[in-house]
Amino acid sequence: MDKEKVQELAKNTLHDSLGIEITSLEEGRVTATMPVDGRTKQPFGYLHGGASVALAETVASIGAVLMIDLDKEICFGLEINANHIRSMRDGIVTAVAEVVHRGKSTMVWDIRIRDEQESLVCISRCTIAIVPKQS
Repeated sequence: MDKEKVQELAKNTLHDSLGIEITSLEEGRVTATMPVDGRTKQPFGYLHGGASVALAETVASIGAVLMIDLDKEICFGLEINANHIRSMRDGIVTAVAEVVHRGKSTMVWDIRIRDEQESLVCISRCTIAIVPKQS
């Protein structure tokens, strides 16, 4: 699956609504950007922590999809945590997800979200469940 296919599948989803753009796809690593704007801010004008979590789960989920057999399996976020390190009012954040565990039924991903100056904004860990597709 390539970046264009992912963006096509993301139309009319949360991914699309938040302005998430995939910038790099490789097995075990996914990079994406998200704007800090009206779609992703909380009422006081700062990046919403939930938007960061949505970005983190998005890159982890896409990474997992690239590593499973989509004819036989599907994956879902099972657990996610996040530590919000730095606030942002404007700009672009970049998330880099890297797989740290690849099992038969779960994957664990480490996600680092940084601002345009490479300062750490959020650290997240996401566990992805891999389940057989029902016929």
